[in-house]
Amino acid sequence: MKIGELARRSGLTAHTIRYYERIGLLPYADRDRSSQRDYDVSILVWIEFLGKLKTTGMPIREMLRYAALRELGSGTGPQRRALLERHREQVRARVAELNACLLVLDTKIDGYADSDKRIDDYDAELFQHRQQSSRARQARPR
Repeated sequence: MKIGELARRSGLTAHTIRYYERIGLLPYADRDRSSQRDYDVSILVWIEFLGKLKTTGMPIREMLRYAALRELGSGTGPQRRALLERHREQVRARVAELNACLLVLDTKIDGYADSDKRIDDYDAELFQHRQQSSRARQARPR
């Protein structure tokens, strides 16, 4: 698969793919007869995984560490697992922090909903009071 196709299928730009290759996040691609990059379709799984690491906030230096260990083979499994476990704990802490923030937002939003209800109730009472005052004025003899 050429770099343009990989870019289209992965969601990365060709520039980003070249950059990731240059810094070691992606393995160097094979080249075809015309020296163009020719990627195996399996690279999409790796790119998707890198995207998950990026989304969860893993720094590039840690992603590079993981990629380097991966290149060394299955003997690095324990180190890769430890790296991912540490990152998982950081993600869990961030999720807990975001959940706490979400609770604050929900409480604030509920406060506005209650405020809107109070305003609606006040407006209804005011409208009812005006209607009663208007009827009382109309009922007075002139």
